[in-house]
Amino acid sequence: MTQIMSLSAACRHDEGMAPATASAWLNPGIVAGFATSAPNPHLIEYARRQARGSSPLAILDIGCGAGRNAVPLALSGANVIGTDLSLPMLQAARDRTDCSGLQLAVAPMDALPVPDRSIDLVIAHGIWNLARSGAEFRRAVAEAARVAAPGAALFVFTFSRSTLARHAMPIAGEPFVFTQFSGQPQVFLTCEQLFFELQAVGFDPDPAWPWRELNAPPPGQVRICGVPVIHEAAFRKNWSMSDVDDNSSR
Repeated sequence: MTQIMSLSAACRHDEGMAPATASAWLNPGIVAGFATSAPNPHLIEYARRQARGSSPLAILDIGCGAGRNAVPLALSGANVIGTDLSLPMLQAARDRTDCSGLQLAVAPMDALPVPDRSIDLVIAHGIWNLARSGAEFRRAVAEAARVAAPGAALFVFTFSRSTLARHAMPIAGEPFVFTQFSGQPQVFLTCEQLFFELQAVGFDPDPAWPWRELNAPPPGQVRICGVPVIHEAAFRKNWSMSDVDDNSSR
């Protein structure tokens, strides 16, 4: 049976407590819904394209929840590490399979229990939008860059600024954190902000997988209330940036 590692040293928050929205991920009904969620077919296809013959991919699924993506990727032969702050979600992921290729750990997005430059594919699927501040978001992005091997792939699925009305304003002092969608601080990025933040830590757009915006209404039509617009994009860890990281650590 897949084990869940409890990494209390890594489970930190600036305020010393879990965010208010964390209670939603403990709700049995919400956990049950996620436990039956189908994987993202775009992500599964992108991961399939990263295959390297007989050598299994090392995949990190940040905020893996109940394993909707982590479990099928592990069953496909990859070595998958899934992290999340919700123990009930991780327990639901564990109950889906006893696959030896799946490891689960309690850990936040900005303190990953993973060695430097050890991951071939980093997945940030619906997790970075839960950051409560620009600082937390940037720590999380930097952590993804730290664990990514040179040339590693990154698959991003996160909230778009197009979700919100044009006149919506971010929290005072924050570049892209808003409360208008759920009442809680969440990250909503423009395409330009997403690409800028990722390139700042060494991730370049993957030309083989163009950026797309999901759930965006056609021109002239109103967005469906309550449904977030999503950025879905892929990136590659820049080799030259990895060299800089190596040299700066010596």
